[in-house]
Amino acid sequence: MNPEAALELKEVAARIACALAAGMVLGLERESHGRAAGLKTTILACVASCLAMILSENFYLETANPGAGILRPDRARLAAGILTGIGFLGAGAIIRQGALVRGVTTAAVLWFITILGLAFGSGHLILGAVGTGIAMFALFVLPYLEQFIKKDLYASITVTMRMDGIGDAEILKRFKDAGVRVHRATMDHDLRNETRILQYDLKVRNKEIFEVSRLLVERLSECRGVSRVKWN
Repeated sequence: MNPEAALELKEVAARIACALAAGMVLGLERESHGRAAGLKTTILACVASCLAMILSENFYLETANPGAGILRPDRARLAAGILTGIGFLGAGAIIRQGALVRGVTTAAVLWFITILGLAFGSGHLILGAVGTGIAMFALFVLPYLEQFIKKDLYASITVTMRMDGIGDAEILKRFKDAGVRVHRATMDHDLRNETRILQYDLKVRNKEIFEVSRLLVERLSECRGVSRVKWN
């Protein structure tokens, strides 16, 4: 063992402080959006990965004894284990609610904040600071710029009708008139109740989705034989 080769206390404190600051800044953004993985989670993930790298480096430095023929540990091994573990945490943050998938950005933040913790823990403070700045730009600035980008949103509409109700061609014509593209259609025939259930997966422009949804529900509800229209 060579304890003199271990990191100095002030160096360890600086690395942990940087990881704590990065975790707080990015965690506040997630917390403000009401995400489950918010301030506490990002701080813990960033500081924990930072501590893991500090431990890994200390293990490496403390075995610095060239004459003893001791194999020095791989400094990247703990980092690899941390990244594997954070994958499970990130997967738990992703939630699917019908056609809507939430938590992808939160999972990316958890993965990114772990990388920042590893960077700070290994002593690459400038690299970690640059990464923090990029993350802040992505989370705080880009949402305002995204308002000017026309995006496609995906939705589905389910139509329940009698067997002698409106035909498929007429429904598709109403979609076309509303400027909506149909990606997929499924059909279910309930012979006992003599009803048809049609479900269409649609592609709609972001700024038009509320107007289009209202218009389609109204127009399809007025069609022959239709008993229910549901927009998802």
